[in-house]
Amino acid sequence: MWECAIEGCGHRTEAPEELLVHQATDHRAVRCEVCGTRVPDGYFAIRHVFGEHSRAQYVRAYDADPEEIKHRQAVREAVEGTVDLDAVVEALNSEEA
Repeated sequence: MWECAIEGCGHRTEAPEELLVHQATDHRAVRCEVCGTRVPDGYFAIRHVFGEHSRAQYVRAYDADPEEIKHRQAVREAVEGTVDLDAVVEALNSEEA
């Protein structure tokens, strides 16, 4: 079971792909504190900050500690090891049409 942890949302689903679509469509986008880019909250925000910026930039911008970094990296690894991201992109593109 996958559960959305954004703002205590608690949305639950068996399909992790559905959870990512939920995060991207049912929650407001957030602004990256490093570069100002607006990205979907949840996994996509984590992916952005750790894919586009260094850990040092993340720590400075978010005043993060090592445990917060480990937690977010674990979330990213769990999602990327389980989710069919192509299916998520396809679902998001079909919602936009």
